[in-house]
Order: sequence, then structure tokens, then C-alpha cells
Amino acid sequence: MKTVLCYGDSLTWGYDAETLGRHPLEDRWPSVLAKALGPGVQVIAEGLNGRTTAYDDHLADCDRNGARILPTVLHSHDPLDLVIIMLGANDMKPAICGTAFGAVQGMERLIDLVRHHVWSFDSEERPDILIVSPPPLCETANTTFAAMFAGGVEQSAMLATLYADLADEKGCGFFDAGSVAETTPLDGVHLDATNTRAIGRGLEPVVRMMLGL
Repeated sequence: MKTVLCYGDSLTWGYDAETLGRHPLEDRWPSVLAKALGPGVQVIAEGLNGRTTAYDDHLADCDRNGARILPTVLHSHDPLDLVIIMLGANDMKPAICGTAFGAVQGMERLIDLVRHHVWSFDSEERPDILIVSPPPLCETANTTFAAMFAGGVEQSAMLATLYADLADEKGCGFFDAGSVAETTPLDGVHLDATNTRAIGRGLEPVVRMMLGL
């Protein structure tokens, strides 16, 4: 049995901008990926609304700093064969970070945390890492989200290229979710059911290759 951890934010949690609730379990991309991979792979969805790569949100009702929480999550689910990290969208908030370069620095911190984690089991095997750049933000008439992510459309458009370079530098896998999915103009940030499912399908061949299936 192979085990895959999907570490992300509301795009992994399954936030639905239309209902302001949560997509049905079967529509969330980790579920779609799990179904595509079959019973020989356990896919763990670890998504949290508002999670950043490595930055504090001092207005949040819980800890949204992905770097601070990741070691605990790794201990909760080890041993792992693959860690998929899709974060960076919330880093685009000016109050959090506001730049694609800052998100890259945060992603590098997460990679290092996985690589240097003190695993519970004495094994030389360490999980591979797959970096996923979230679909770029888009323009929206939603004034709240437009203000919350001011400047984010331009900055988020840089993430795929910068993440790809980082993956190459650090020896990680890379997938551009923006190549198969786009954010909804309802809020400019989240995914409708069709697009979150598309990410799960798009990831399948990459994950199969990285797991040696």
C-alpha cells in the first residue's frame, strides 16, 4: 500500500464559491486522484482554508502557517511515499505576503521540512515531494475578495514558472494545476466542481510515475 499526503489550502479542502460551503467529497481533487489510482494507494487530504506556505495570519481563528503545522501532520501520517504540496494562493494576500517570490521562499521552507523531518520509523526511505502550483487568480467582481487579494492576479501568474524552477533546483516533481484548471470569477480564487476534479485527473499520471506504479 502506497500512501500519499495532499497538503494544501481551501483548494484542497474543497471550498465552493457558489454555495459558500464545501464541495461533495467525490468532487474534491484528492478524492478524484484516489479513485483514479485505485485501492493500492491511500490518498490523505490535508487541506485547510487560508493556509499559507510559511506565513502567519494574525486575524485567523486557527494556525494557518503551513510551515509550523507541517511537521505535526507528517508525524500524524507517516510513513509516507509521496507528499503533494499545493500552496501559495493565500500568500498572494498583501496582508500575508503579497508576492510570488515570497511564496517560493515559503515553498522552499516546506520542502526542507519534509527532507529533514525526523521520521518515526528508522528507514532510509524518504517520501518524494510533488510541488503543485495552484491555478492563477482571476479578476472578480466580488469586492471583498478583490480587495483581499489586491495585486494577486499578476503575482499568482508567476507562480508556475517560479515553482517549476524551484522543483528543478530541489529535485522535486512539479505539476502546474493551471494547465488543467482555472479559478472561478465568482471570487477569483476558488474552483468549481469541474475544475477541482480536473486537477485530480491531471495529477494521476504524474503521481503514478513518482510512485512507480
